[in-house]
Amino acid sequence: MKALPFIAIASVLPLQALAQDYDDYDDYGEDRAEEAAPEHQKVVREVVKGFFAKANVGTTIYLGRFAVGGATKAGTTTTIGVGGDFLDQERFSMAWEFSFNQGIHNGMPYEFQADDCGAYPCHQGDLRTYSFIGAVEASTYPSRRIGIGARVGGGLLISPLLMTEEAYQRDVVTEFGTDPGWHSGVKPVFLFGPTFEYYSKLSHFSVGIDTDVFFGINWDYGINATGYFKYTF
Repeated sequence: MKALPFIAIASVLPLQALAQDYDDYDDYGEDRAEEAAPEHQKVVREVVKGFFAKANVGTTIYLGRFAVGGATKAGTTTTIGVGGDFLDQERFSMAWEFSFNQGIHNGMPYEFQADDCGAYPCHQGDLRTYSFIGAVEASTYPSRRIGIGARVGGGLLISPLLMTEEAYQRDVVTEFGTDPGWHSGVKPVFLFGPTFEYYSKLSHFSVGIDTDVFFGINWDYGINATGYFKYTF
């Protein structure tokens, strides 16, 4: 009978030890969870959206009157721009963009154009254009790193004289008999076309292709095809 208290105490001790072990495991799990949570929050998102800077380089091809008889060759076009994503969903996004575009073209000398000013564009020969464009783009994402979309925009284009005004009036306008107005004033221009973007494993960097069909009032129409490099802040 005197051994009964000791037996009772011995039978309780394992339960207490076992209960303590369970408590330790629970506490350990909570501590590990608290330590792991900050690490989980630090995971870098693979695709970054937001404000971006963009640089394009490629070619511009005229398809209308400027292209008749090879009067204006395909040229080099460069663009710099900024923009921002204002809608960011898993499979769809939209962005705005403002850009400055420069085009350089070799052309038929005006002496040859003057032989048939009704067919040829009758401009100064070589061309340089400057455009200020605003656009909106919408894209869908068949995979995490690939975006396919379309964009539409408009802006203003100028094509300054590459010779003095006096020489232009004397040697070009007099020969043509009239000033066609290609190199005076501002021309409204509109564009639309598809776009493709690939987001690299460097989360802020992406590359892509913009292909725009454009039309300029009192100018001409054609295609811009450029590749671009983009950094999203």
